[in-house]
Amino acid sequence: MKDPIVFKLENITLRVRDTFLLPHTSWQVDKGQHWAILGPNGAGKTSLVKSLTGEAPVVRGTIYSPHELTQTSRAGYVSFEQHQRLMEREARRDESRYFSGELNRLTTVYEILLESCASPGNSAIDVEQMAAKLKIQHLLEREIRVLSTGEMRKVQIARTLITSPEILILDEPFDGLDPSSRIDLAQIIGDLMDDSRTVILVTHRQREILPNISHVLALRDGEIIFKGRREDILTPSRMELLYPPPFKTTFIIPAKEEGRKGHVAAAFSEILVSMKNVTIKYEDTTILDNVSWTMRTGENWAILGPNGCGKTTLLNLITGDNPQAYANEIYLFGKRRGTGESIWDIKRQTGIISSELQIRYSKPITAFEVVLSGFFDSVGLYRDYTAEQKETAEQWMEVLGIADNSDRVFNQLSYGEQRMQLLARSMVKIPQILILDEPCQGLDRTNRQRILDAIEVVGRQHKTNIIYVTHYPHEIPTCMTHMLQFEKAQAGRYRPRSRRL
Repeated sequence: MKDPIVFKLENITLRVRDTFLLPHTSWQVDKGQHWAILGPNGAGKTSLVKSLTGEAPVVRGTIYSPHELTQTSRAGYVSFEQHQRLMEREARRDESRYFSGELNRLTTVYEILLESCASPGNSAIDVEQMAAKLKIQHLLEREIRVLSTGEMRKVQIARTLITSPEILILDEPFDGLDPSSRIDLAQIIGDLMDDSRTVILVTHRQREILPNISHVLALRDGEIIFKGRREDILTPSRMELLYPPPFKTTFIIPAKEEGRKGHVAAAFSEILVSMKNVTIKYEDTTILDNVSWTMRTGENWAILGPNGCGKTTLLNLITGDNPQAYANEIYLFGKRRGTGESIWDIKRQTGIISSELQIRYSKPITAFEVVLSGFFDSVGLYRDYTAEQKETAEQWMEVLGIADNSDRVFNQLSYGEQRMQLLARSMVKIPQILILDEPCQGLDRTNRQRILDAIEVVGRQHKTNIIYVTHYPHEIPTCMTHMLQFEKAQAGRYRPRSRRL
């Protein structure tokens, strides 16, 4: 008779760097069960599932499994950290490309998927079949660096599924996906839930718990507080106990003008952003096709559209992170791009939250240093700061309820905790344009409401104008005055349509 146990944690304690987590934790998963893991930001959800892959060492207790859990074919794991590691590896490869003279040979989606194939004889077929299953055939020749967050999430899932893992761990798999992609992925995951495979879904959104999920485990403050069948756990009373109460505060913009020391105020311009017939192409792939758009002082814009429609590219043209801006007619703060302004002139007047920025904070600096770096538009803190800037940073962290994380190392925080620090970073200098690219991604419901409340206050004061990108229309703050929505046009391209709200 086959062992019915998939794995069993018995009285374990984990160690993550110098910290002990989840003391005396026990959990058993049997064949035919599929689990969702819920809990607030920083509760220990990711650390718990990492114990199954060997990334979080078990220092006390035991893990029992009929087979070795850490074998590649045994447990597959999809997470934001994997995305970060792929980008860090790509940056390291740049050095060897520089010395070998192969600067233009960047890693493609096809190559990333090919690496995961266990049987070389059928590898090309495996890649094509998995790409078709995830509907990413059109991305196979695309360089991984130019993918949107949602596109990269699909690639990560395809990369893991190619290995046919017996345990599939999905850490916030729907984050960054448009509604259509979420439906497609839910169907794919649902089809994978059978007696031959166990699916473990980590999520902050109760609505993303799929029908085939049979059991739920709930964590808070590093402890399991509930576990059992979904109908017994997903009750209103238990969910109220799981998440902390709403953050009660009156949001007041705390930054002072003297806190902006070192920043040069821009000359007033009614038109903040103007794009005229902008086209962005990468070889044979057109990302933006003849796009025109204007944003004026006093306007807050919500931007919606499916994965790959060009939203992130549009933002990068504003922040100065896309060199093709110089080949197009683009005006920022009343000046045409390429007429003598530096990238730092642009960054001084903008604040941003995005997954791309979050990925770049890979070095061990404190959360407080991350917030202070917003004054200098740097990834890391390399300059002395004033007493006024320190006070402003402390005030923002206090207002957002993240002051307790001030001395913790940023990349040791949970994904959602990092997101809250980046909001404080983006706001310390009171930017003229605040760019929020999926700001609620990775946040539990309490922090999600906290960040939306802060955006409402920022959006209703005259000094800052907001560009807000989301895949969740119900999370659009009421302070938004206009919407730019990308819709499918001819030849698979997308055209933006703007309207007042």
